[in-house]
Amino acid sequence: MTVLGTRALNRATLARQLLLDRADLPVLGAVAHLCGLQAQEPQEPFVGLWSRLRGFDPAALSDLLIRRGVVRTHLMRRTVHLLTAGDALAWRARHDLMLRQRVLGTYRRELAGVDLDELAAAGRAVMADGEPRSMGELARALAGRWPEPGPRALGEMLVAALVPMAQLPPRGLWRTKAGVRNVPLSSWLGREIDPPAANGADPVGETLVRRYLAAFGPAAVADLRAWCGLAGLPAAVAAIRGELVSFRDERGRELLDLPGAPRPDPDTPAPVRFLPAFDNTILGYHDRGRIIDDADRGLSVTGARVVLVDGRVAATWTVEDGTVIVAPLRSFSRADRDTVAEEGRALASFLSDGDSDRVRLT
Repeated sequence: MTVLGTRALNRATLARQLLLDRADLPVLGAVAHLCGLQAQEPQEPFVGLWSRLRGFDPAALSDLLIRRGVVRTHLMRRTVHLLTAGDALAWRARHDLMLRQRVLGTYRRELAGVDLDELAAAGRAVMADGEPRSMGELARALAGRWPEPGPRALGEMLVAALVPMAQLPPRGLWRTKAGVRNVPLSSWLGREIDPPAANGADPVGETLVRRYLAAFGPAAVADLRAWCGLAGLPAAVAAIRGELVSFRDERGRELLDLPGAPRPDPDTPAPVRFLPAFDNTILGYHDRGRIIDDADRGLSVTGARVVLVDGRVAATWTVEDGTVIVAPLRSFSRADRDTVAEEGRALASFLSDGDSDRVRLT
């Protein structure tokens, strides 16, 4: 079985994630290809798409949110993702059990003795009037009936797990600050979420495997699980294994992939790219060594924005007073400093609508 080294996996990831060359895709197509973008920080998807798409116009993403072509909702790993409306409706039911379990992992003591199906029905009844509500408002509406858990535990369970919700604009629009207002996903998007398969098959799981590999492969089953948070996909992998090709990584793990997916030459040059906080290019794997050193792995879960140099995390970045400030994690060559500064100037211009192109490397 062919062994793929770390650099080969890195270049494959960059190609799948549209980071090797900026793509000429429409915004909706890019969001679909990437299987959504992690979006608990509302402005971060704009940087993620700017780094991936040629001529990206942030107004196009805002327009899709307003027109309900994309939606902000809890899904993979119980985190807020920006997904196409079709994917959100098709995938939500497959994530229900995982979402419940993850909220219970945090609030098991507070929610002990609460009938979750009964709580879900009560939450849906409150939201049936069509009024957008914050998590706290929904929890307070039910606190008289369930006083023991407290509003935080009730709200998290309802909004992140029991009642599929959409976070409404203006939250998530370009250069807009707004609190979270929730409405049921089905009412916002105009149709019910797809029900689970009734015959024991897992067509959604099989779709998730194919879509994940298209955007993240080659990858191990453990990487797939780390991306979506679902434990029950080995059966889906087994069902479509005949469609897939296999490799090994340098640790001997089996890696699965789609036969025709791009696997560039490991020596393919990789441009400097600025990634937003919590980008799935890093978080979408159990073994993140293909793109970030073990010593820097903590950056990916603390919300640090990172810079890729030669395809790997080599710096962090922030913005202060219109200036993009880059903090290298290791020494840069003069050529690296020049290319990082050039891309940083382009990012500063994007973030400021052309008012600033200032960049500073610390």
